[in-house]
Amino acid sequence: MTNLDKVLDEAMDLPLEQQEMLIQILQRPMIERRRDEIAQDAASSLAEFRAGKLKIQTASEAISELRDFIKSE
Repeated sequence: MTNLDKVLDEAMDLPLEQQEMLIQILQRPMIERRRDEIAQDAASSLAEFRAGKLKIQTASEAISELRDFIKSE
């Protein structure tokens, strides 16, 4: 049996309240990492915009460009 299987078996044996606590404990770092990724992406995009690497578009232009991109795949 792998370590993951052992951990899952142990987790399933916990009372429901402790299972919920375990889920919250495991989710918090994942949420924080995702927030960090989003913040880094935003900072990078802002830097590219300020450097003139991104063009200004209306919402309609952006949607049209996305549709064209999707169709081309």
